[in-house]
Amino acid sequence: MPQNDVPPSEFDAATAVQRAEGGGLATVLDPGWDVGGGILNGGYLLSVVARAAVLESPHAHPVALSASYLRAPAAGPATLTVVPGPAGRTLAHSQVTLADAGGPALAVNVTTATLGDDESVWSEPMPDVPPVEECFSLAEHRHLAPPGVQVPGLSLRVDTRLDVASAGWAFGQPSGEPVLRAWMRFTDGREPDPLALVTFADALPPTSFSLGNLGWAPTVQLQVLVRALPAPGWCLVEARSSEIAGGWVDEDYRIWDSTGRLVAQSRQLARAPRG
Repeated sequence: MPQNDVPPSEFDAATAVQRAEGGGLATVLDPGWDVGGGILNGGYLLSVVARAAVLESPHAHPVALSASYLRAPAAGPATLTVVPGPAGRTLAHSQVTLADAGGPALAVNVTTATLGDDESVWSEPMPDVPPVEECFSLAEHRHLAPPGVQVPGLSLRVDTRLDVASAGWAFGQPSGEPVLRAWMRFTDGREPDPLALVTFADALPPTSFSLGNLGWAPTVQLQVLVRALPAPGWCLVEARSSEIAGGWVDEDYRIWDSTGRLVAQSRQLARAPRG
């Protein structure tokens, strides 16, 4: 290998997309990006789709994605079908379907554009949270998981440092307010970019954890907006629910980069955990 060849990061390798023989795109979904029980994280899957959309677009970045999760795909080989829509000088549209051997699993409307470094006219300010060093590392405290509970692979690949004020559930003292905040970056040091922000927009535990309900909350629909190119360093991620009722939970995410600029947002509807 030439000395100037740099091995891809775990994230880049796990979201890689190639052109398949006979047309279409192919990927291999990495089992290491699960949220427990072999279920792959929805943000990770959406990043794979975003990479496919960018590959077939004249523009460099995903800026708006609206995804319907039809079923949980299995780790391993998968295909991506990109149907181009209208395209212009500033943006392009496409519809992307991710499928595994069991059929379609994710259907996404994607808008791509080329983000710049323009100053924001106005931005939602970043909340006041403790520095990274004073926050709670999920990976470093994985030994606290109850016996028989598998540690999600996602937490070993996305370094997540929870604001202690929203981490009481990890100590058996849930706050009672469905809000989570955490500093976030990749464990291998890969810097954030628009594709990374798509994963970060679904990388926190379910907000229902703060109510003491630690079950899985499968995503049904997820919308992500990428607003700006993030600066290097840690991102601050906040997730907040407005309503948990009738077996459903909503989550609104906001993501700020290391300079305090709002760089991404997301909104999702999920099934509330049972129990």
